Amino acid sequence: MQQLFILALMSLFISPALAGDSNSLSDQEEKKGFVLLFNGEDLTGWHHSGNWKVEEGAIAREGKGGSLVYEKQPVPDDFEIKFEWKVGVGSNSGVYYRPTQYEYQILDNSVHADGKNPRTSAASVYFCMAPSKDNTKPVGEWNEARIVCKGTVIQHWLNGEKVIDFDYTDPKWKFNVDLLKRRGGDLTARGAKLSLQDHGDPVWYRNIKLREIPEEETIKAGDFKPAEIPEDVLENERKKIEGIESRRKKP
Repeated sequence: MQQLFILALMSLFISPALAGDSNSLSDQEEKKGFVLLFNGEDLTGWHHSGNWKVEEGAIAREGKGGSLVYEKQPVPDDFEIKFEWKVGVGSNSGVYYRPTQYEYQILDNSVHADGKNPRTSAASVYFCMAPSKDNTKPVGEWNEARIVCKGTVIQHWLNGEKVIDFDYTDPKWKFNVDLLKRRGGDLTARGAKLSLQDHGDPVWYRNIKLREIPEEETIKAGDFKPAEIPEDVLENERKKIEGIESRRKKP
């Protein structure tokens, strides 16, 4: 009985972060200028067609109807976004943070066909840049993600590791930039609203935080090597992009 009393008393003093509470800002995040985009209770500030809901403090997709868009403000040109995500078996989604095809891929790498190609796998800049490794957690577990963009530098983080880090003006990434252009993407585009993709699959998001990176804060691309793509996968990728271009040319 005494042990139960002590445990109950201790629970009163455990911080929300340690207790597993999500959708909150730490003191450090507040000092850095982060704002919380999802309050954990409703979809105030977000626009959708009735196909998204809130369950157990998380955003969940519950039916087809299109993306969930944060309408209160566009994403700043230079920014940092933090969020958590999890998927069901075989699920596919994405976080769009700049116009055209700027997507942080959300995926069950183990089952979905896109997981065979690192360039379309979880945490990739979809159809542009592969992460350095598959750092996803098992299906049904929460993943921690970060997107950092300053100037022409793009960084994607997954579960505490920086898995993408490149400057798209660097000539060595010309193939990747051109590949996205062929799909209709433009890495120079700015001014989109944050959008969570509805791909018809179960997906959950929470703890979505955004800050504008000040001009004086310097971020440079470091050493980065994307995961290697097998030859047979590259051939399938080539056929896919040719199909996209062919459909685009039809009247």
